[in-house]
Amino acid sequence: MDLFSVNGKKVVVTGGSRGIGRMIAAGFVDAGAEVYISARKGAEVEKTAAELGCTGIPADLSTPEGVATLAEAVDGPLDILVNNAGATWGAPLEEFPSEAFDKLWNINVKGVFYVTQRFLPQLRAAASADDPARVINVGSVDGIRVPPLETYAYSAAKAGVHMLTRHLARKLAPDHITVNAIAPGPFESKMMAFALDDPVTREMVAGEVPLGRIGRPEDMAGAAIYLSSRAGAYLTGAVIPVDGGLAC
Repeated sequence: MDLFSVNGKKVVVTGGSRGIGRMIAAGFVDAGAEVYISARKGAEVEKTAAELGCTGIPADLSTPEGVATLAEAVDGPLDILVNNAGATWGAPLEEFPSEAFDKLWNINVKGVFYVTQRFLPQLRAAASADDPARVINVGSVDGIRVPPLETYAYSAAKAGVHMLTRHLARKLAPDHITVNAIAPGPFESKMMAFALDDPVTREMVAGEVPLGRIGRPEDMAGAAIYLSSRAGAYLTGAVIPVDGGLAC
């Protein structure tokens, strides 16, 4: 049964050296895909690529040069692009700096747009009516609801990712390219380490989730594989919360 198969697909996962990006990349590797991961720090990318059995490409995707480096390193048609690279910033309202909005807009929104733009020829080359090419953008449940923390630029940028997803989905549908977003809740990542590394805070965070737990790697990998497989071929422009019910 191949309804959920991604075997042999070529996949790029940005921000794939750790956290949610690593979870998604590992899921694709285990499912038989040819996987490329990218992140800013070369040593981390190479270490993760060696551990997972995929190809690592160091690149700063907040810059045009970094986007070009990534695109030029991936030859031929591209079946699946996962735009996961992102950053966060927290500060009290009265102290929230303008550079936070600049940094997060460049990475979380402009990065998604320009990486997708650069890979369009390769996505189009892989696409067909029966088996579309796929773009998966990683947003956040904090782009759907008002978050409890003072992360103004982050929640605004992730809401922007969700709308950008819908806009690109409408534009690229005639090219047989689907564009969807995953909106994660709490998962093990550097962004969540401040809360999840402390047992008391971790229990509190898990207690706020209706399903009562932190997300697991298979939760994230499963959502990405579904969107990339034949099972998800008729879905585009969707923002799927993978959050244990937080967005309810």
